[in-house]
Amino acid sequence: MDPNSAIPTLSVPGAQELLGDFAPKLIELAQQVIYGDMWERPELSKRERSLITIAALVAMGRAQQMPYHLELGRANGLSESEIVEVITHLAFYTGWPAAVSAAAVAKEVFGK
Repeated sequence: MDPNSAIPTLSVPGAQELLGDFAPKLIELAQQVIYGDMWERPELSKRERSLITIAALVAMGRAQQMPYHLELGRANGLSESEIVEVITHLAFYTGWPAAVSAAAVAKEVFGK
């Protein structure tokens, strides 16, 4: 798959339903700025952006946002083994609990 072919959308399970009525501007900004502009800039491929985003989510302990970005990362050309390696590598830089939580999410998303 071409790493620049996946187009992120806010079809994150529950995101629109969870926040759309409550914070419609937040959803609109995410669609326009994050996914309409930042993800489309040519300086980084979508594959690279997915890798960076997954690493940032692991580092910040943001497991709730990880399932969407793990799937998007795979759609953007990252392999499961690359994602697991990033999580393992980050364990020593961001903390063991963050990495273990991320690995548990990845295991569930990957159906392992």
